[in-house]
Amino acid sequence: MRRAFFLGLMLTVVGYCSGETKEFDFAVYGATAGGIATAISASRQGLKVVLIEPSHHIGGMVTGGLSHTDNGDPRVIGGISREFFERVGAHYGEPLEWNFEPHVADQVFHEMLRQAKVTLVVDSGLREKGGVSKRQGRIVSITLENGTIIQAKIFADCTYEGDLMAEAPVPYAWGRESTAQYGESLAGVRGRQRPDHHFNVRVSPYTASGSLLPLVQPGPKGPIGTGDKKVQAYSYRLCLTDQASNEIPLPKPNGYDPKQYELLARLIAAITKAQGHPPTMKQMVIMSPLRGNKFDINSFGAVSTDDIGASWDYPTAGYTRRAAIWQDHSSYVAGFMYFLAHDPSVPDSLRSEISRYGLAKDEFTDAQGWPWQLYIRESRRMLGEYVVTQKDIQTDLVKPDSIGMGSYQSDSHNVERIPTADGAVENEGEMYTPTKPYEIPYRLILPRRQDGLTNLLVPVCFSASHVAYSTLRMEPQYMIIGQGAGVAAAIAIQKNVNVYDVPVKELQTRLLAGKAILHQ
Repeated sequence: MRRAFFLGLMLTVVGYCSGETKEFDFAVYGATAGGIATAISASRQGLKVVLIEPSHHIGGMVTGGLSHTDNGDPRVIGGISREFFERVGAHYGEPLEWNFEPHVADQVFHEMLRQAKVTLVVDSGLREKGGVSKRQGRIVSITLENGTIIQAKIFADCTYEGDLMAEAPVPYAWGRESTAQYGESLAGVRGRQRPDHHFNVRVSPYTASGSLLPLVQPGPKGPIGTGDKKVQAYSYRLCLTDQASNEIPLPKPNGYDPKQYELLARLIAAITKAQGHPPTMKQMVIMSPLRGNKFDINSFGAVSTDDIGASWDYPTAGYTRRAAIWQDHSSYVAGFMYFLAHDPSVPDSLRSEISRYGLAKDEFTDAQGWPWQLYIRESRRMLGEYVVTQKDIQTDLVKPDSIGMGSYQSDSHNVERIPTADGAVENEGEMYTPTKPYEIPYRLILPRRQDGLTNLLVPVCFSASHVAYSTLRMEPQYMIIGQGAGVAAAIAIQKNVNVYDVPVKELQTRLLAGKAILHQ
């Protein structure tokens, strides 16, 4: 059982005894970037705030490898979200920086929390069963794994998984809706879109005996537009460098078996034949330059760092199963890179190029350079007071209760890799569709009134369809939504009203005072 550590203003570590009860105005569960913005926002409004993180590290993907920011139209990123990128920029002597080193993001978040006087709890998650206590439609306390009880007037679930929300319980969805459910043309099973993440050469997914190779799911592909419970691919965003003095060699994972990457070997051979020369590293992964001679590595092409099909059961899995999924993804990504750098089937030029790079030694130093956060692109999605859908990001752009704005394209990574009827293989599920800058309604973080829970806000696993979540899931937007949640919590407590009755005009006035951007 993990022990709860509380880090206060000076980050002094204090161990709370099992069964001890602590009281706060506002309890934020999940120190993702969205959770940090939620906590800071509320604290700046005068609340006594605790921020609780199940792991040892804060910042989620912003400190855990996603260092090349998905910012869309930067003009609609304001408030605490923009302040973070300005503070990162100040570290480098610039007014603002979108592409930064992970450890710098970590330093900035810790500094912001210290200055806001947020009490930070790490290494302690919600008790898996029976962790939420309610009375008369309100959460009165949550119990952590070590038995510590946290009482608060209002709670926010800012985890990528939505565990507090689910335990409350609040209804939620996961996977993909059909086109019919919300009238979304982009919903459900997808046809082929752009070629970047698909098989553009013919590759067989079968062994000599006729069985499927590893990394391929049986299928069949459902009809276009049908819904399912399949989840877009997860990954790890590696931070690599080619500076020899700062490199850790790409690790060989425990249990590594090159046969697991036979589909990759066939793909490389087919690309080499089709273009007359071997692929380059940039044909295998996206390499986004960062400060400090480093690169943020993302998935690119038909077989890359996305572990397609390995995330389907994550949203509703228990803690033990989730830990196994994290390990499976770590092994897959490490094995993918090790295969490219060492396997004799890989052309010499590609092996040599990959081998120039290693994990950055000065990042994730307590994990030998390996990112500490799995890239959970999507998990549970609350069925809340208002479900944001395709129309809200393309045509119905203005909201009377706007708490911020988004602009990134609707971006879902592939969901499955399946054989085709003609004996080849395809990736399915990608969506990369432009949006217009749109306003984000306060209602998307509220449970449904009919569910009778009046003191919970959900700024990360908020109420949106798969199509809409695929644009709202960007880290700047999580922070923007979190700022709105923190201000709403403060108003609710100060006016002694529930989260549904927060006066929208006052909410928006306070957000504007905090430099949020609510309208164009």
